Amino acid sequence: MSVLRHLAFLLLCLPAHAVTLHGVIRHEAEKQPLLLDSLRYRTSAGETYAITRASWLMSGFDLQRADGSWIELPAQVAWIDALKKRTQFAVADIPAGRYTSLRFHVGLDAATNAANPAQYAPDHPLNPNVNGLHWSWQGGYIFLALEGSWRGADGKPGGFSYHLARDANRTTVVVKGAFDLSGDATAEIGFDVTTLIQGAKPLSFAKDGVSTHSQPKDPIAAALVANLPAAFVLKSMTSHVPEIARPSNIRPIDLPPKHTAFPFKMSRTFPVPALPRDNPLLVERVELGEKLFNDPALSRDGTLSCASCHPRASAFADTRQFSLGVENRVGTRQGMPLFNLAWKKEFFWDGRAPSLRAQALMPIQDHLEMDETLPKVVAKLQKSSAADFERAFGTPQVTPERIGLAIENFVLTLTSHDSKFDRAMRGEGKLSAEEQRGFELFMMEREPRMGSLGADCFHCHGGALFTDHQFRNNGLAIDEKDLGRFKVTQSTLDRGTFATPSLRNIALTAPYMHDGRFTTLEEVLDHYSEGVQRTDTLDPNLAKHPDGGLHLTAEEKKAVIAFLKTLTDERFIQGETGR
Repeated sequence: MSVLRHLAFLLLCLPAHAVTLHGVIRHEAEKQPLLLDSLRYRTSAGETYAITRASWLMSGFDLQRADGSWIELPAQVAWIDALKKRTQFAVADIPAGRYTSLRFHVGLDAATNAANPAQYAPDHPLNPNVNGLHWSWQGGYIFLALEGSWRGADGKPGGFSYHLARDANRTTVVVKGAFDLSGDATAEIGFDVTTLIQGAKPLSFAKDGVSTHSQPKDPIAAALVANLPAAFVLKSMTSHVPEIARPSNIRPIDLPPKHTAFPFKMSRTFPVPALPRDNPLLVERVELGEKLFNDPALSRDGTLSCASCHPRASAFADTRQFSLGVENRVGTRQGMPLFNLAWKKEFFWDGRAPSLRAQALMPIQDHLEMDETLPKVVAKLQKSSAADFERAFGTPQVTPERIGLAIENFVLTLTSHDSKFDRAMRGEGKLSAEEQRGFELFMMEREPRMGSLGADCFHCHGGALFTDHQFRNNGLAIDEKDLGRFKVTQSTLDRGTFATPSLRNIALTAPYMHDGRFTTLEEVLDHYSEGVQRTDTLDPNLAKHPDGGLHLTAEEKKAVIAFLKTLTDERFIQGETGR
């Protein structure tokens, strides 16, 4: 064999180098860019509708060779969400070459779907706190969530909530085209969400229904599965590779030379939180934060501390409708409870604070609350607490940043996870018959079409944390003086939306709603049963129900309230768990 032929033979024997396929999903409607919350799309039945949420999971990527054979790629998953502008995925370790089709699944394989969701890292696409698509106590993920509003010929507004789930509904999608992967490349894939509704099996909200949770033989779920494959199309291939955010080299801020790690406590059922890497939990820093939380020096006249409006006995919530500031100035919103905040990303009812450290400094400067300036607080603490700051940060210097970091450290340790319900789920106790009935109602869809008559609470309050941490319009009449999240985002989608609070310790945190208008849980259940107001931004999971709300029976309301009371964590309010 000649040298050249021998070399050619060796080159043929070498494995092809691995490349990465980057994908960009372009959400479309009627082959044009999707406009969220735009009541302009039409069903074949003549109904107009708008999409407010399109969120889904991808898995099981394969590529087809020119000879028709398929190459199975390493197990990889992705989460895509139109509203959150999460549109990119990447498939690595692909042998370089030319391919004719990309195959993937909307949904997860059975083993992954049934696996413990608490195992995933804070930024993993299958972490429930990231994607908001896990069914929590029922187990498994929602594979695709498509929600929005609609109007029929009579102009009457309504909502729809299509959630495709369960192993049998994992859907195979094949996108055909020329996938040239001689090197890293990017595929732009169009996903036309209106095809899900107007495809081969068109859906009518009035005729077919406005909600599904993929019950067996549900025609809506069957239609979604039938329509999904045609919704995807390859739009372009390019050698351009999008920039990938790399983890920055974050280091702890002002780490003292001598410090002790603080043990963070949480339930095994909780998803892994993204604790701040630049502010690690330290005993010295937590102790300082707790001292500052209870220090009236943070207020202008020395009469108020954070604890004044957030006492432990009520799970750190204010028991008054509106908090009172210095000189008894009346606030405008109810003081939220403070626990399990390690899983939140935006703070206050309207989410205006992007971190706990930023949130901690805002009440100090608010005219209706502590009404103090940060320079004056720094001067006061420099005299009284310099030694504590030195233990927590390595030097005695007091700064606004350090005040925020210390309070953040303390509040992060306030975890609540040991209620009667938790003990029952661990097999260490048992719910009463009425409490169990309430739990079943809580977790059950209210869809008379399929014979499901639950209380439908879990859409917003599902998961181990009993909140999805989203901002929703829950059926209160919109007050032009307080438009909630809209003031922060200026998005019409957010008019009248407020943070979804956790239902843990809910029996202790009255009054309820952002303005504290309800004083009892009975009033809250009455609102969701008969008092829901239809507005343009009403959450689809409420808008899909008849006028007024769920129309629960007295027995159903009583059972749900009995269950809600099992979420009280007595050890937490006594300071025996968390911190």
